[in-house]
Order: sequence, then structure tokens, then C-alpha cells
Amino acid sequence: MLDYRDTSLSADARAAALLSQLTIEEKCSQLVGVFPWVLVDADGSDAEGSAEVLRNPPGHVAGLTADDPKRLASLTGAVQRKLVTQTRLGIPAIIHGEALNGFVAGGHTTFPTGTGLAATWSPELVERMASVIREQMCRTGVRQALSPVLDVALDPRWGRVHETYGEDPYLIAALGVAFVSGLQGPDLRNGVIATAKHFLGYGLAEGGINLSAAETGSRRLRDVFAYPFEAAVQIAGMRSVMNSYGDVDNVPVGVNREILTELLRDTMGFDGFVSSDYATTEHLVERQRVASDPAHAGRLAIAAGLDVELPTAYAYGDVLAKEVRRGAVDLRDVDASVERVLRAKFELGLFENPYPQERITLNAVAEEGRELSLELARRSVVLAKNDGILPLPAGKLKVAVIGPHADVVTYQFPTYAYPAWREMIVRMSRGELGNAIGVEHTAVAWNGELFPPVDPESFVRERYDATSLVQEIGDFAPTVVTQPGSGLTQELGPEAVERAVLAAGEADVVVLALGGASLWFNSDRTEGEASDSADISLPAAQAALAEAVSGTGKPLVAVLVQGRAYTLPEAVKNASAVVIAPYGGPFGPKAVAEVLFGITNPSGKLPYSIPRHTGQIPVYHHQKTGTGRRNPYPPAVAQHYLDMPATPLYTFGHGLSYTDFALTDVAHDSEVDTHGSLSIASTLTNTGSMAGATVVQLYLRLTSSGVARPAQQLGGFKRVHLAPGESRRVSFRVEAAQLGCTNIDREFTVEAGPASFFIGFDSDGRQLEGTFELVGAPRVLASAQRSFLSEAVIEGQ
Repeated sequence: MLDYRDTSLSADARAAALLSQLTIEEKCSQLVGVFPWVLVDADGSDAEGSAEVLRNPPGHVAGLTADDPKRLASLTGAVQRKLVTQTRLGIPAIIHGEALNGFVAGGHTTFPTGTGLAATWSPELVERMASVIREQMCRTGVRQALSPVLDVALDPRWGRVHETYGEDPYLIAALGVAFVSGLQGPDLRNGVIATAKHFLGYGLAEGGINLSAAETGSRRLRDVFAYPFEAAVQIAGMRSVMNSYGDVDNVPVGVNREILTELLRDTMGFDGFVSSDYATTEHLVERQRVASDPAHAGRLAIAAGLDVELPTAYAYGDVLAKEVRRGAVDLRDVDASVERVLRAKFELGLFENPYPQERITLNAVAEEGRELSLELARRSVVLAKNDGILPLPAGKLKVAVIGPHADVVTYQFPTYAYPAWREMIVRMSRGELGNAIGVEHTAVAWNGELFPPVDPESFVRERYDATSLVQEIGDFAPTVVTQPGSGLTQELGPEAVERAVLAAGEADVVVLALGGASLWFNSDRTEGEASDSADISLPAAQAALAEAVSGTGKPLVAVLVQGRAYTLPEAVKNASAVVIAPYGGPFGPKAVAEVLFGITNPSGKLPYSIPRHTGQIPVYHHQKTGTGRRNPYPPAVAQHYLDMPATPLYTFGHGLSYTDFALTDVAHDSEVDTHGSLSIASTLTNTGSMAGATVVQLYLRLTSSGVARPAQQLGGFKRVHLAPGESRRVSFRVEAAQLGCTNIDREFTVEAGPASFFIGFDSDGRQLEGTFELVGAPRVLASAQRSFLSEAVIEGQ
């Protein structure tokens, strides 16, 4: 018999050897998580009843974090020590955490939120960010990240858009591959398992309401929503996927074998493990009502291919073991899931090195990634409109900064950033969030010890050295005055508006600091998990404030801090300049101020379209040919709607600069075989007087027999920085294997036919256009044969 402790064996062989030694109960326990407080107390000592938990030791640990890395490492070490030294086979756990835009644990740098990272169009920086997160998580013993979010977000009513990389599957794939590559690293023994979520169709929640069904067909699921996940699997070797809470074709994904096994494993070639979103199996019984009790939910889920139940046992563990013993569950399904989990543990090297780093220097950890966070924040700022007022002259103006974002820093840290997560835990422990997961006596005691209540605004200013927009503008303007004027969604009364108008009237220029906030189920907010909106207009209180301030006649610069699209009131649309910034973390306001005063030449590009009105939704750029705003106008009809254009106010990929760029001299292949590749090149020139960067964007229009395809789809991009007068040749190489779709016979196929492209600076900018012909026999491709990302090269670099 093979010995699972033999390091010369492969991870597969070791997993199979260990699996053979497990009892049914031990197997089923490897598929569940526990909260850390059932194993250890907050001081690391044995928790009451931990011996019973260790009788069939859990495979995973959820919700383990702390205010500083040393304490976190101490707790993860204590948990692993119990599992390794006090159980029959000494199997360590996979401890997971969140890492959407920074490791969600105290003492670590926060980066811009997902749509902010996407606005940079900088996969190389996202990979660097993920590498920093990998080192931090490994150091503390947390070896699985419930990140990245690869949902294709097509509905801005959905409150979780800011967690995503926006509306375009290609851009999401490019950034997702970069994140997964950086997080898992070249060798998983020194890496962290990436868990892409939420598979599948979660960004198309019906009505924009969280948890809702994805109403779409199988082709669209594969070609649009699965595209980023499939790219991460095939290019970056992603090791885990998290299911969506929603259902597809009336079947919840957590029990949907067509999605979790036939599509994910059989078609896409995924060979890692599926982690359930928290309480998925409970949702099956209590919310979706497709299972009568936990045992029924467990039977459905394990047969579908849901490997791991998080955060704690409900339908797996002892419940699932009983179902196996009575013959209601096929043991082969359980064995397949357990083997995947054990293989991941061997790939991580947990059996040889289960413990975190012993020595951690807090100051050094706190500094890691700060310069990178600042650079990402700078690149994420989008200049949407500018009549010439920007950049503002430094040292000359009296500036009034008016609005709810003027002097508040907390709003820069959304859900899935540590400060917001911490405040949620504090409030949960007080019982302020109803029956949210974790409200129990032991959890309250644990959280009370680790997370003493603090003022959130003071916390981010002291722990992250975060500064407000008022403070940052004060570095460039000799006189700065500020008034909030309104809350995010609530009016502060006529006196507050009067004070804001008075301050504006005495200034040379007014910066309207408006926008949203993503928080958990607490406080004034406009976005976040279970914080969706039927109307995506900028909140009425802020619109009224903007209208009142615009009445002063002073030049207005609107700064919108947001994680998703908002429709804008006339006073904002008519401002002299409009700047759109994400929830940027500690350097968000600094990045905005640097753009306002020309220290940074803006280069951000929108990762989502901004509609003129909520009624336009959906307005994303890759709508199918002949659908929505991609429909041709009927005779004698000037526009699609009677009351407004169907086009967005600001399209996907839009973003201005303080300099000008031109694209010229396009060259391209006119004919491409279905087994070949397409070459397209053009010259980019900085025709202005200032150094700057832009993103050259390639869009494709393809045809297939009998299947409607997008009117255009992003096929490549390259961010390029040029000095004044400098030119560079930018070339794209697109493999024909990137040009296919799921055909009328439901096979992914590259077919011959006419095609076209354009190159521009946004999804409506057809600066250069061309046509080509795909020729040759139809080419049916397996997932491993597909190409997902084109090669973009700046010649001479």
C-alpha cells in the first residue's frame, strides 16, 4: 500500500492513498468547514467541546481573521496544531479568507475595488497585487482565497457590481487570469488557491436582485458568462470555483449537475474542487425549496458535483455520512470530492508545512503594496468629461469641496475590504444584523475579544493613514472650504444645503464630491451585497444638492466615487468636468486630487457603460446583432426610444486624457484560416503636449451559421504610455481559436465567414476599421484547444 506521507509520490497518488484510510465519517467531514472558535479560544487555548469536533476532523476552517498579522498567524497555527497532533491521521485544514482587493485581515494593504482594478486595464499590475496578497496569506497560514469575482456584470441595479471587473467577458478574463496567476504563483506549495466566483450567471440576477435566477440560454452561459472562468482554468490552472446562489433553467447551481459537472468539468476541463458559497445547502431548503431537509439537500448537492460545504456542516458531515451508510448516496461521489480536497492539500504542501510563518514584522507588512495600491488608484481614475477646466492650477484657487464624499474616508473601503468587513462583524456580534450567520454565544465572545468596537472613520484614518479628498486638495490649493450638504441618501436639511451654497459662492471653483458607498447590511449605503437598487439614479439628496450648488454659477467639477454606473442629474451632466473614481482604498482621494491638479494625467477607462436612464438597462456594449440598441432603425424612425437615445451616456472603455492621441496606418490580414491567426497593427501617436497613457482597444465582429453573435466584442487591448510627439506601433495577434462560438449544434466551433474589426479608444470609437475573411473547414475545439486572450505588443519594446 502506498504511504500518503511519501513526498516522492504525486499529489494524486498521495490523495488516493490517504483516501483509502478514511472512514465514511472522516471522508464526509473533509468536505465541511468549521468556524475557528469551535477548536480554539481567542487566546489560542482549547475551546470547550473541541475534542468532539476533532473526532471526525473538518477539512476546512472559515472566518479566521484578526486585527494584526501576528495574532492571525498565532491562531491559524493553533488551529492547525490541533488538527495535526490531536487527530488520528493528522490531516491539516485548508483555512480560507477573502482577498478581492487585498487580504481581508488587519494590518494589510487595501487596493481599489474590482471595478477600479478593471478601470486600470492593467493586468500586469493586478498580477503584482495578487502576488503581494499571496505572500501575505501564506505568511499567516491562510491558503485559500475566496477570490476573484469573475461574474460578468450586465445589470447596474445589482449591488455587487463593484466586486467584479465590469461588463465585458474578455476584460474580465484578462484580469482574472492575471489575478489567479499571481495568487497561486508558479508553485502552489508557496501559493494560495484561487476560488473564482460565482459560477455561473450571477451577474445577470433577474431584476438586478441579489441571489436571483440567471434567465439565459446555454450558449450564452458558455460563450459569455463562462468565458472568464474557462480562461482562468485553461491559462492559469485555477484550483477552485465557488457556485452561484442563483438558479439556471430552474435548477439552483448548487445542485445543478449540468453546470457543476457537465459544463465545468467535462466541457471546461476543470479539475479542482467546488467550494459552496456560504450556506448554499441551507438556501436549497429554506429559500429555493428544492430540498425537503438537510439530508435531501446533501444528496442533491454531492451528486451534482458540489465538493465542499461552507462555512459549516448542514447537509454534509454527519448528515451526509448517514445518507451514505443507508445507501441513499453513492460513495463514489463522496470519494471523488474528498480526493479533490486531499489533492489540493498535497499540492499546497500542507502536510509538510502546515504552520504559518513564525516571525512577522508588523511595520514591514503594513507597508507591503502601498506604492502599488497608489499606482492602481491613479490608473483607475476616469476623466469622463472636460471642457478645458482641468487640470486646475495649483497654488492659485480657493476651492469649495461640497458633498458627502468631501471629508469622509470610510466610503473608500467597500464590502470585502477589511474595515467594512470588521464593522459588519462588530455589528453582527451586537445582534444588529438579524439572524446573520455567526450570531451565537461562542462567536460573540470570540469577536468581542478580537474586534473591540471602534469608530470606523477613525479606524481607517489611523490604521491605513487614509486621507480625505478635502485634505488631499489642500495640498494643492491655498484655501479649501468644505460642507457635506447632504448625506449619501438622506437630506441633512435646508440649512446644510444653504451652507454648501454659501461656501460654493465664495470659491473660485467647486468640486462636487458625490457618489455611492458599498457597505454591509448596515449604515447609509447605495451598493453592496443584498443592497440592490431599482433606480440607479444618483440619490435624490445628492441631486438636489448638485442642483442648488450649480445655481451659484461657479465652475463645477463633479467627482463621482462609485463602484457601478449611476444615472446623473442635469447639474452633474452639465458640469465643466466629470471625474469617475472607484472605491480606491487609502489612496483613492489622493489619486483623484492628483488628477484634478494635473500631477497625474488620467488614463482610466470605464469597465462598464453608464446609461442615461435606468429604463435603458441593459446597455452593455456587446449586445447581440439585431438586439436592443444594436437593432437597425425602422424606416422613418430617428432613434430606438421616443424619449431619448438608446446609446449610453458614457460607453464602455471611455476615458479622456490631458493630451491627445491618434491612430493611423492600419495593416491587417485579409484572410485567415480557421487554424491560423489574425495580425492587426496600427500606429499610435501622442499628438498633444503632455506625456500620457491610453488604452488601444481592438473590437471584432464575427458571424456564424444560424447563431446570432455580439454586434461587437472586445478582442484585445494594450495600455501604452507615450511622450509628446512619440509614436509606437501596436500590433495584435489573434488566434483563430479565439474567434469561435457555441454553434447551432452546441459545439464550440470556429467557422468560415466574413468578419470585421475596429481599433479605437472606447467601444464606440471606430478610429480605424477593416474587414477580413475566415476561411477553411469548420474547426470544433475542446476547451484545452481554445485561445482566450490575444497577444498585444508595443513594437520596439
